[in-house]
Amino acid sequence: MLTADQERLDCFMIGLKRRNPSEPEFAQAVYEVALDVIPFIRLNPIYEENRVLERLTEPDRVLIFRVNWEDDKGNMRANRGYRVQQSNAIGPYKGGIRFHRDVQLDTLKFLAFEQTFKNSLTGLPMGGAKGGADFNPKGKSEREVMRFCQRFMSVLARHIGPNTDVPAGDIGVGAREVSYMFGQYKHMVNEFTGVLTGKGLSFGGSLIRTEATGYGTVYMLENMLRYHAQGLDGKVALVSGSGNVAQYSVEKLTELGAKVVTMSDSSGTIYDPDGINEDKLSYIKELKNIRRGRIAEYAEHYKVEFHEKSRPWIIPCDLAVPCATQNEISGKEAKNMIKNGCIAVAEGANMPTVQDGVDAYLAAGIFYAPSKAANAGGVAVSGLEMTQNSMRMSWSRDELDRRLHAIMQEIHDKCVQYGKENGKVNYRKGANIAGFIRVADALVSCGNI
Repeated sequence: MLTADQERLDCFMIGLKRRNPSEPEFAQAVYEVALDVIPFIRLNPIYEENRVLERLTEPDRVLIFRVNWEDDKGNMRANRGYRVQQSNAIGPYKGGIRFHRDVQLDTLKFLAFEQTFKNSLTGLPMGGAKGGADFNPKGKSEREVMRFCQRFMSVLARHIGPNTDVPAGDIGVGAREVSYMFGQYKHMVNEFTGVLTGKGLSFGGSLIRTEATGYGTVYMLENMLRYHAQGLDGKVALVSGSGNVAQYSVEKLTELGAKVVTMSDSSGTIYDPDGINEDKLSYIKELKNIRRGRIAEYAEHYKVEFHEKSRPWIIPCDLAVPCATQNEISGKEAKNMIKNGCIAVAEGANMPTVQDGVDAYLAAGIFYAPSKAANAGGVAVSGLEMTQNSMRMSWSRDELDRRLHAIMQEIHDKCVQYGKENGKVNYRKGANIAGFIRVADALVSCGNI
């Protein structure tokens, strides 16, 4: 980076941190984009003249609200709800809702910022947003979850709509929670509209939405390897997490010939050197989706290693697909993976690698697909669900998978177009610039609003 660009970056980040104190994840997400965008802006001064980067790092609005609800014992409870509407420059706000006890504004601002560029990369008309509440669905009864979702939507409803803001699910918000919120919205406005995605198939949902984030991550990984004359067949892969994204990443990796040897949850990591095949994955789906058990049960059932309170990144591999949560790979762990032979990383989770780790990937020259590119398959199929709702029709599974394939190929090609440097491809740079251009051009074209 040129000295002038570094000075501009440092000055920009000082201002951002001053305006957003005690928000390290948001600052991390912005820094990762600004690293690549600031040199690009220098070569394209129209974006500097219109202060596009400054505008993009300020959400259009941030909603914070109280959610009152009643538990099964008749006690009144109160939680805090959020919606960060980051940018609608290219389409209605679009992004998930997260229910977790640790949800706070910092995390949602980073996710909404990241979502803006991710949605841009899909080529679909979707802006960026994120929301949630510090409500933990675990341990709650079905009726308690329903009452909370209804109360949450009672407040949020006035701020969303099919042409305004279209939320979806995220951590702690699956088909059940989306369905309760959709039912409440429909009751309140007396309209059947595509205001939420991730709905049940019987009332406007889309096929392969559940699988899309995991499948898309693997398609991105496959595209990277193919572009560099390699393939998935025979490669050993580490996957973290054991939720939706991890499960369907494992499913698609196995289908395409890779051998997945790890999965994890907050209690630790399983290591199965023989690989997690279709039958073993079915066991994990039943364990995590139905019984809500811990991954250690897999190790006991199949007599394999369980590394308590440990993450997968110490195990030798060819490929790494982090699918658990943000900042799950430290700089030390990233360097260890490279030392142990890892040649490619595709991020299924949002921002799972700390900045030092990303720097290590790029310095080593391994193939690295950042989350805004790699895990865009989920929101891509959500966008396709919006289209189906608007058209009052449903596409087949094969048609949707074909469209998902095409979108992930287009994202890969955009990363190559803007990320080529010194005979290699910097996928982080390519994703950041490609995602930025579309949103920035829309902001410039629409004027100072």
